[in-house]
Amino acid sequence: MSPATRSPYERALGVQVTQLHPVLQHYFAAIPEDSVGIGEGVFDCFGTDRRCLKPFLTLLARCHVIVPGMHHQVPFRIENRTVAGRQTATRTLELDSRPWSMVDAVSLSQSGQVVDSLGQPSLVEASFDVATIDGGLSLRSHGVTVWLGRVRLPIPRFIRPMIVLHERFDAEAARQRVDLTVDIPILGQIYQYRGSFKYRIEKAK
Repeated sequence: MSPATRSPYERALGVQVTQLHPVLQHYFAAIPEDSVGIGEGVFDCFGTDRRCLKPFLTLLARCHVIVPGMHHQVPFRIENRTVAGRQTATRTLELDSRPWSMVDAVSLSQSGQVVDSLGQPSLVEASFDVATIDGGLSLRSHGVTVWLGRVRLPIPRFIRPMIVLHERFDAEAARQRVDLTVDIPILGQIYQYRGSFKYRIEKAK
């Protein structure tokens, strides 16, 4: 299979992709041009209890990065596509106040790391080391950059967020489970989401 027909995750994992559960192999594979991947489920929790972050997170919410407040039992829908070798995703959350969407696009760096660009337009960029653990996928951030217009500002290590994501398939429940945390040195955990969903690929409308 040529690089053009493999997703960034497949290229980053190489032969390790076969260590993923078959359902996750399907989920992290490239999506045909005329199709879209649809996931529907519920986030058990999504957000943060840290009220001091609300002004900053309100700005990020407008750019479709993250949303302020802690939310529970939130229905959501994800739409995945493969566009020009990148894996794009739009997660629409049905919050109490209104629907809100988180937008990102995943590519592969020259060093073989997965790079996730978040926001619309792109505002935050995080590079990740990728590994498989017990049939699941693990992402651990290696660097985080903020874009201010055309200016790229890498966040220094002493305040750099550590983003960790685990995704696995729960065979008993027949659902995918995702768990993400964001920690900052000294402050500890400042953001998280955890939930489950079912996934399918269908023809794009």
